[in-house]
Amino acid sequence: SLLVYTSEVSVSICAVVMTRRKRRHAPYTTDDSRRRFPPPEAQPQPRIHPSDLIDDREAAQQREIEKLLQKNRSLAGAHVSLNQELSAVQHELRLLSSTAATVKTERDAEVREVYDEARKKESDVRILDELRVELARVRSDIQNLVDDRIELTAKLQNMEKDLVKVGSELQQLPVIKAEIESMHKEVQRGRAAINYEKKMHTSNLEYSQAMEKHKITLASEIEKLHAELANAEKRARAAAAAAAPSNLNRQISAATPNFTYSANYGNPETGYGENLYSAPYAVHQVQVSADANTQYVGGAMPYVHH
Repeated sequence: SLLVYTSEVSVSICAVVMTRRKRRHAPYTTDDSRRRFPPPEAQPQPRIHPSDLIDDREAAQQREIEKLLQKNRSLAGAHVSLNQELSAVQHELRLLSSTAATVKTERDAEVREVYDEARKKESDVRILDELRVELARVRSDIQNLVDDRIELTAKLQNMEKDLVKVGSELQQLPVIKAEIESMHKEVQRGRAAINYEKKMHTSNLEYSQAMEKHKITLASEIEKLHAELANAEKRARAAAAAAAPSNLNRQISAATPNFTYSANYGNPETGYGENLYSAPYAVHQVQVSADANTQYVGGAMPYVHH
């Protein structure tokens, strides 16, 4: 970067020198427009030749150029020294990086060894903990086995006592077999009775369902008879209203008050409501209900008996 800077400075200095030389040999021109209308308060000043101004400027620029060249030389020397120092530092840095890499590899190897040893120790400690737990479990199992042995010995003694009792009870085995046979027979009789009860129950249920259906049909017939009775009463009342007696019939009825037709005709409700329909219907209903009750009770008697 310093070399580039110095080269740029030298190029700029050369360009300035060339422009100064061109200006020195160029013809001097004046501006007439400024002289035509001078300012009213302008005072006359001593005239300086342009060549003198140019020489002064060139001398000043020459001094600046010499200063810049001196700075450029000093910067070039500093650049060389800095390059030398930079190369030395880079060399040291390479040495340090190589040593750091070797140290890092050695340290990584040591850390890896320590880590592996730590993992091995942790696995050993874990195995020891598992062995401790297993040992405690084995000890508890041994204690449980000892307790079970004591309990089994006690049970064995009790079983020996029970065997003695069973040996004495085996002598009573024929009596027990006879009781078992009698119990089997009782069970068979009970099963037969239960099956008979089930059959009777199903038959009674079917009979009751049939009676219910019969009752429903009788109720429908009774409703029909009631409807026919009501219609007959309505027709009788309509006929009585249509055949109302005239004045002549009133005289005849007054002359013969004990005539049967006029008595029945004057009270139509007794003729149709009581004499014709009520008694036969009542007799029919009583007979049907009596037959139904006798049949139902006769069919249900065996189930009630058992």
